[in-house]
Amino acid sequence: MAYQTLQPEYLQIPIVTRAYTTACVLTTAAVQLEIITPFQLYFNPDLILRNYQVWRLITNFLFFGPVGFNFLFNMIFLYRYCRMLEEGSFRGRTADFVFMFLFGGLLMTIFGTFVSLVFLGQAFTIMLVYVWSRRNPNVRMNFFGLLNFQAPFLPWVLMGFSLLLGNSVIVDLLGIAVGHVYFFLEDVFPNQPGGGRWLKTPSIIKMLFDTAEEDANYNPLPEERPGGFAWGEGQRLGG
Repeated sequence: MAYQTLQPEYLQIPIVTRAYTTACVLTTAAVQLEIITPFQLYFNPDLILRNYQVWRLITNFLFFGPVGFNFLFNMIFLYRYCRMLEEGSFRGRTADFVFMFLFGGLLMTIFGTFVSLVFLGQAFTIMLVYVWSRRNPNVRMNFFGLLNFQAPFLPWVLMGFSLLLGNSVIVDLLGIAVGHVYFFLEDVFPNQPGGGRWLKTPSIIKMLFDTAEEDANYNPLPEERPGGFAWGEGQRLGG
């Protein structure tokens, strides 16, 4: 009965958000059950180039650490803002959203090589939050009922909170930097005098992902409730 109830809700999640969050949850579950270990997942250029362990280019984006507050916090933000982007500015543009994933992941991998980061999932989440926040600059946010601010400040507030949790500031700065590069090339530079669109989704990606028709019964998450999760004392992140 529970499966029959959850299945329609699960299938209503847009495809990119559904695929990525599911992969993250399954990867973490596999580590918790000791089917695999983090040592088989982390980003290591030497193992990728010399031993052809190319899966590490992907798996380092899927593991957020052991199940705990930090994992749940990251997964909530990943799911929420990935879905709002896919249902908002990328609605009907699945191929462009996939291309943003590929562009962001590639740039993050290159930058991550120089700062010796072995897992990039949290940085990727911050990138998604950054792009959403810049495309929704007038949305008012509320964080734990303590801070009120405009959406563009959200990545920086999350970075401060991440520091309180003992995480490295480099991870968040990397996500912000990559998110800004994408936002500038996609939203700012094309509208400047003499500017142009440098980021163009390859036709093969469009052919693969932009073929499905929209579902008439599709229910997107409401944009007016960014965050949309209770954080104690009835407070919501956003709203």
